[in-house]
Amino acid sequence: MRLDDYDPGDDIRDLGRSGGGFSGGGGGGLGGLLIGFLPMLLGRKMGCGTILLIGAAAFFLLGPGANMFSGGSGTADPMADSRGANTQACDTEGERFACNVFSSTNKFWGSQIRGYQEPKLRFFTDRNQSGCGAAQAAMGPFYCPADQGIYLDTAFFGELAQRFGAAGDAAQAYVVAHEVGHHIQTVSGISEQVRQAQQRASQAEGNALQVRMELQADCYAGVWAARAKTNDGQSVMEPGDMEEAMRAANAIGDDTLMRSAGQRPVPESFTHGTSEQRMTWLRRGLQSGDPRQCDAFGTNI
Repeated sequence: MRLDDYDPGDDIRDLGRSGGGFSGGGGGGLGGLLIGFLPMLLGRKMGCGTILLIGAAAFFLLGPGANMFSGGSGTADPMADSRGANTQACDTEGERFACNVFSSTNKFWGSQIRGYQEPKLRFFTDRNQSGCGAAQAAMGPFYCPADQGIYLDTAFFGELAQRFGAAGDAAQAYVVAHEVGHHIQTVSGISEQVRQAQQRASQAEGNALQVRMELQADCYAGVWAARAKTNDGQSVMEPGDMEEAMRAANAIGDDTLMRSAGQRPVPESFTHGTSEQRMTWLRRGLQSGDPRQCDAFGTNI
């Protein structure tokens, strides 16, 4: 992808790795991570929403109704334990790329939404805290509406390529742009409307609403990729980028993840959409370049 250098005025920080404990999440096993992240798993009832994009199929072993994708065991960086808070942001290849995508998305959405309030980008290593509770690498990247922050351990980019077979910079950009899509839903009021509807809904109905939220965020990611320009007027998209992004969307569909975990797909438990749906809505944004075409609530999905 063609991306300009990030704007140093963007709200970007590297939180490093926190050595502090987390509520129920300090253990090394998956169960401990899930307990520690329980407020976010139940976020559709507690205001944080279902805010994770990607993770491993191990989540599905907990059965229908859980809302967690594990992104693996976290960073393999041997220096992770020595990193403290407030380290330099955008100083690694992965972080710098994410910073450039983040800045590009802010520039684009700022041109589309009057009075646009930019989100924050928070890198962390292995584990830290967010406004929605614990942030851990095993959760995958996520958006927290409580503090309007996007949380990312860039070790996940390696997981995306190695575990999900979705390598390439466009696949990584899709991850960041999807989370910014959730921010668009927050500043436009969509997230709050959905949260209120979910509070009155059954678990299956709430999951179905969350699927529409995720598909809309996929579409918004596609709109950015289709319309964003570099400072010299070139499209950010290069040959092969669309295919890379589509591979990522295909890899993280609920049905694909469940099958890879050896389970039969249970549509009532889906929270992000099938692989076909995710590709369809990402393609919808890429081909239309029109955020008005991303109304996943007013049409069949």
